[in-house]
Amino acid sequence: MADTETIRVNSSYLAAGANRYSAASDWSAEGVVAFGSDANVCLWNPQNPRGISSILSQHTGHVKAVRFLPKLEGDDKTILISGGDDKVVRAWSVNPQDATASYLQAVEGHTEPINCIAALGVTPAGAPTKRIFVTGAADATVKIWAHDSAALEEPFKLLQSIKTTRKFIPLALALSPLDDDTDGVVLAVVGTTNVVQIFTAAASDLEFTLQATLPGHENWVRSLDFIKEKTEAGSDLLLASASQDKYIRLWRIHQGTALSALHNATGLDLSVSLTPGNKIHKISAGGTKYCIMFEALLLGHEDWIYTARWSRTADGKLLLLSASADNSLSIWESDPESGIWITGARLGEVSREKGATTATGSIGGFWTGLWSPTGTTVITLGRTGSWRRWDYNPSDDAWQQHYAISGHTRSVTGLSWAQDGSYLLSTSSDQTTRLHAQWTGQGTDSLSLGSWHEMSRPQIHGYDLNCIATLGPTSSFVSGADEKLMRVFTEPKAVAKMLSCLTNSKIDISSAPDAANMPVLGLSNKAIDTTSGPSSQEPSQQDQEEGGGLSLSNLTISTALASTTSHPPYEENLSRHTLWPEVEKLYGHGYEIFSLCSSHDGKIIASACKASSVNHAVIRLFETDKWTELRPPLQAHSLTVARVRFSADDEYLLSVGRDRQWVVWGRTTTTPDQGGYKLVQQMQKGHSRMILDCAWAPVTLDNRIFATAGRDKQVKFWIQSTTAEKEPFILAGGLAEEHPVTAVDFLPELTPGGKMVLAVGTEAGRVMVVTLGVVTTEEDNGSNNKVEVVKKAVVPNKGLWLPGTVVQLAWRPKTREQEEEKKRELAIAGEDGSLRIYEVEL
Repeated sequence: MADTETIRVNSSYLAAGANRYSAASDWSAEGVVAFGSDANVCLWNPQNPRGISSILSQHTGHVKAVRFLPKLEGDDKTILISGGDDKVVRAWSVNPQDATASYLQAVEGHTEPINCIAALGVTPAGAPTKRIFVTGAADATVKIWAHDSAALEEPFKLLQSIKTTRKFIPLALALSPLDDDTDGVVLAVVGTTNVVQIFTAAASDLEFTLQATLPGHENWVRSLDFIKEKTEAGSDLLLASASQDKYIRLWRIHQGTALSALHNATGLDLSVSLTPGNKIHKISAGGTKYCIMFEALLLGHEDWIYTARWSRTADGKLLLLSASADNSLSIWESDPESGIWITGARLGEVSREKGATTATGSIGGFWTGLWSPTGTTVITLGRTGSWRRWDYNPSDDAWQQHYAISGHTRSVTGLSWAQDGSYLLSTSSDQTTRLHAQWTGQGTDSLSLGSWHEMSRPQIHGYDLNCIATLGPTSSFVSGADEKLMRVFTEPKAVAKMLSCLTNSKIDISSAPDAANMPVLGLSNKAIDTTSGPSSQEPSQQDQEEGGGLSLSNLTISTALASTTSHPPYEENLSRHTLWPEVEKLYGHGYEIFSLCSSHDGKIIASACKASSVNHAVIRLFETDKWTELRPPLQAHSLTVARVRFSADDEYLLSVGRDRQWVVWGRTTTTPDQGGYKLVQQMQKGHSRMILDCAWAPVTLDNRIFATAGRDKQVKFWIQSTTAEKEPFILAGGLAEEHPVTAVDFLPELTPGGKMVLAVGTEAGRVMVVTLGVVTTEEDNGSNNKVEVVKKAVVPNKGLWLPGTVVQLAWRPKTREQEEEKKRELAIAGEDGSLRIYEVEL
């Protein structure tokens, strides 16, 4: 057997949806955004059109909080802190130049999931600056940690552990120096209570004590942020607190206790200041006295407010960005004449559609809002795990939307390439089907040319999606979900025209419907026509009653997509206007659809459902001309069929299952559009444990070969025998792995040297590329062909390994641009919710 080698692999595309936690994202001073995605931390530079640059995998549970630590003098890298459901604080060293990172260390201390992190650089008198950060967790504790050394690898030290009084769970933290010239540090803590707790400490000892409790909010407080009112020394400190009561409260922290000083700083009448609701709170830190009082109440949001973050413009003006569940971002500023806080800009959307699905208008609110380091860009996260971005244009004095990144928020369960390799379809347990393609058409520049983006969201469903297959050379696909039927979709004209502009793809839209939308209470995307019927003008009253949606008229869809021909579609267009109409439903199975595939000519669909008996563990065949089932169904398995695959010439159908057996079915007639398939061979003990995947080798070989992969940590190769009549396919070799093998796929063609290339994925997230050759051996009963491993290459960069199971692998069919290239692209579906396309040098 060949030794294990390394192979040159680069990531062409990384897609992952962000976790919906308000503390699970942060934007560094160098311009790198870090956000939690399932159990990963993703790094993304919004100025780079190629999207996510790194996926960091060390956590074993959902990441709920990330925060960049301040850089010390001489640092060329930044420390990133993350925490989540695994109760461990982890640290990474981030290179801001290329937004990559290396793992540093982990510290344990909390007994429940970590919800929030705050950080600060502290300079005690006569001592060098050190980093401190604070973590809050569901164990109702707040822990203060220090990093004293400039060496990034230096272990963190636990300085203090604070039990929250009245035992509430911390949801947000904020740290700030109290004044440039004093030794005081202030810590604000909020959570599952309606008050803000203020702790202070001297920078020399960092021993925090509770100094004040600020009342006023009527519900849980979700976010905190400090900022100096002015840049000069001696300026007051402002604290913003955002709550589920739909309000933002501003608090002023002023050095000194004299009411006259407070009156001079705030300009408020003292009679107002002394009312019960505006009580002055006295605190002290490092021997200096301060007072805190309520400054302003910001009204305008109509639902929970998740985050409030400060920014300062180049001319010193303060801006406050708030993100709310009412689908809007608000940018607040103080009126220079009256001092009243007003909304200077409102971003997002006010949904007029009824219903609660993204297909009918509700985007589920914004979960976080972040400022860029320069304050000229804001990004926000929606319910679908996708980011939205706005850039400030000073010439128009307006915020303009820009495309951002998106991704699945739960396990990616299925992949299927278009037959010409022009796009990739993915399905997920997040109940969406997404289309990914390279941006090679209008609007590209040297940076964005060839970058991958989500270009369409053909299906937004009410059930978890399990599998998908494109239908031959047509722009159609079939998908299966946790329901008993399959659904067939076809590309509408509006999406086809948009893709043609963005990807330079050829289109045939002669018979395609114009667009699609979804009724509020429906699961079927309905085809609509912009040129006929009443909906080309305004939807009828009946359409509105049935949930067609007012602004989701057919003309609106075409207009919205026509405006996206120079850039990838924005999230609101993806989630509303890029649906594909459903053209057929395929019935017959008794349980949830588990696996399916289509023949390469697109004329037959093979499918299987979850099963625990022979009667249900059947493979049903459907012809795509009249959409009827070819009976009888193929019966051989006794448990769920995990995968079905057609050979490249569609002569054979291979199925593998949890009953540890594989079955080969052969076509019953030479006329493809007339016949079904019949049993050719059944191997009842193909593996010692369940078989999870299979793949056919290219048919240009003299012998037909397929591979099977099982939980027994084996990949087995089976070759067509010319001598054995009872067993047309015999075992011809194998490959042993350290972990259960969950995914395999053959490159669709042989290498120039006549070798086969097999991609292998394991339950531990490892991906390997194996080169195989066929050798002839002489034995007692004659000569036999064996499959020999010529070269086994692992992906060397551990940063490209997945943290969990590799669900599916799929090589991209060779495109016109790849005819002379030695590099090929491999799509990888991960249980961690990530979709990856790796460029492999063969």
